[in-house]
Amino acid sequence: MADYIHWASREDLRKGWLGFMLLGICLVILGMYALGHTIFTTIVSVQIFGWLLIIAGVMEAFYGFWRRRWGGFFLDLLTGLLYVAIGVMIVASPARAAEALTLLIAFYLILAAFFRLFAAISGQFQHWFWILCHGAIDLVLGIWIWRSWPLDSLLIIGLFVSIDLMLNGFTLVMLALAARKLPAGNP
Repeated sequence: MADYIHWASREDLRKGWLGFMLLGICLVILGMYALGHTIFTTIVSVQIFGWLLIIAGVMEAFYGFWRRRWGGFFLDLLTGLLYVAIGVMIVASPARAAEALTLLIAFYLILAAFFRLFAAISGQFQHWFWILCHGAIDLVLGIWIWRSWPLDSLLIIGLFVSIDLMLNGFTLVMLALAARKLPAGNP
C-alpha cells in the first residue's frame, strides 16, 4: 500500500478486509443480476432518480419558505418546484425519461470524446496516448448509443448501472485481498 496511508488506517483496513470482501461479492452478484435484467434496472434507476428530484425539490421549496426573508426565496421556491415537476414527469413515465437520458448520455460521450481527443493530440503530454484511447472509446460509445437511439434506450442505462456495480464489486474484492495481506501493527 502507498506510504501516505496512515498506519491506523492500514490497521482498520486490515481488520475490516472481510467486510470489503462480502460487500464486493454482493455488488458483483447484484451487478450480474442487473445485467440479466437491464430493462428492469433502467426503469428502477430512472424512477429512483425521479424520486430523488421530487425529494430535493420539496426540501428546496421548504427551505425557501423557512428562510423567507432571504433574498433567494423565489430562486429556492422556483428551483424546488422545477425539481418536483421534472421528478413527477420522470416517475410518471420512466421509459420516456430513459429515452431522454440515454440521448443525453450519447451527446455527453461524443462531446467528452472531442475534448479528450483534442487535448491528447494538441498537448501530447505524458501519457497522452491513454487520453487519446479514452476519447476514441467515448466517441465510439457515444455514436453507437446515438445511432441505436431510441430502440436501445431501455437497455443502455441498465447496462451502465450493471457494469458499474460489477466494477465496484471487483474493486472491493481486490481491496479486500490486498488488505488481508497487510502486516499487523505499525509499519
